[in-house]
Amino acid sequence: MSGVVRILLRALAAFVLLGEIAFAATPPAPAYEGADYRLGTSDKIRVIVYGETDLGGEFQVDATGNVRLPLVGEVKAGGLTSHQLEQNIAAALAAGYLNDPRVAVEVMTYRPFYIVGQVLKPGEYPYAVGLTATSAVALAGGFTPKAVESTIYIRHQGETREHQVAVNEGVTIQPGDVVRVDSTAFWDVLDVLSPLTGISSLRYVVP
Repeated sequence: MSGVVRILLRALAAFVLLGEIAFAATPPAPAYEGADYRLGTSDKIRVIVYGETDLGGEFQVDATGNVRLPLVGEVKAGGLTSHQLEQNIAAALAAGYLNDPRVAVEVMTYRPFYIVGQVLKPGEYPYAVGLTATSAVALAGGFTPKAVESTIYIRHQGETREHQVAVNEGVTIQPGDVVRVDSTAFWDVLDVLSPLTGISSLRYVVP
């Protein structure tokens, strides 16, 4: 490796460190909590119709955001809270089927979240209530040596914009989130320089 390239790489490393020190992350989005949770595709729910066991059961929200129930057929669930869905099912049953139906809905299994980028095992993972960013990265095998470990990017289901947040125990993941772990600017530039400078064999240590 030439002296010029060596100097460039070391200068870039110093620049990246300064940038990380100066970085101020945006505040994390609030976590889903209890009755405020909005149902979405792949959530599994239990529906109880009191006094009518044949009309209840466990159902999954499909790709269109609906659940298909006995007797009443498809009912919209996506984007609704459990309480709102209870009201919609009760209204559907009351429209010519039951007198004063009482319905309860509870979430059995939340839709998964996804983690991509600079983690050892990117992919889809089951969601658990209270899941933190730190735990999400741990589930994916931890950071790669190229990762930015201080911040991550989160895109909530149904959104097109990512939110940059600091990695700490206060950041929680929501069902359906896509979590992206970025690589450092140092490695981004190095990956561009490698084919141009003949240092493609350089991996994680710069002497």
